[in-house]
Amino acid sequence: MTARRSDVTRAAILRAARERFAADGYERATIRAIAAEARIDPSMVMRYYGSKEGLFAAAAEFDLRLPDLDAVPEDQLGETLVRHFVDRWESDDRLVALLRTASTNPGAAERMRAIFAGQLGAAVARLDPDPATAAWRAGLVASQILGVAFTRWVVGLPPVVELTPAQLVAWVAPTVQRYLTGPPPDAGTP
Repeated sequence: MTARRSDVTRAAILRAARERFAADGYERATIRAIAAEARIDPSMVMRYYGSKEGLFAAAAEFDLRLPDLDAVPEDQLGETLVRHFVDRWESDDRLVALLRTASTNPGAAERMRAIFAGQLGAAVARLDPDPATAAWRAGLVASQILGVAFTRWVVGLPPVVELTPAQLVAWVAPTVQRYLTGPPPDAGTP
C-alpha cells in the first residue's frame, strides 16, 4: 500500500511541476507552489526529488520534434537540422531551462543526455548504417547544437547573440553537414 501511495504522490508532484514550470518558467516556479498544487507538504517534494533542479529534470519531458531527415536531400541535412534546433531554442524556454540546469545538476545533465542520445542519436543512426560512426556523428552534432545553445541562450556571448537566426544557421550548418555526411577522418592522421 505504501508503494502505491508513493507512486500516486510522485505522479501528483510531477503533474504539478510540469504545469508550474510551463506556466511560470523554471526561475519563477517554486517548490511551495508546486507542492500546493499537488496538495502535499513541500518537504515531500524535497524527499522525492532532492531539489528544484532534480524535480525539473524528472519533470522534463521533451520531444525534440526532429524533422524527418529521410525526406531531406542529403546536401541539406545540416542546414535543416541546425535551422530546426535554432527555432526550438528560440521558442522553448523549457529547453533552455533544462540546458541551464544541466550545467550544474547531474540529474538534469543525465536527462539532457538521454533526450539527445535517444532522439538525435536515433535520427542520425537512420542516416549512417555503421553504428560506431553513427554514434560519433550524433555526438558531434549534439556538441555543436548544445554548444551553440549554451553560448547563445545561457551565457549570452554577445557576438553569438547578435547573429540573426539565419546567420547562425549559415555559420553552423556546414559543420553539422560535415558531421552528418562527411567521410570519417583517418584515425592515423595527426
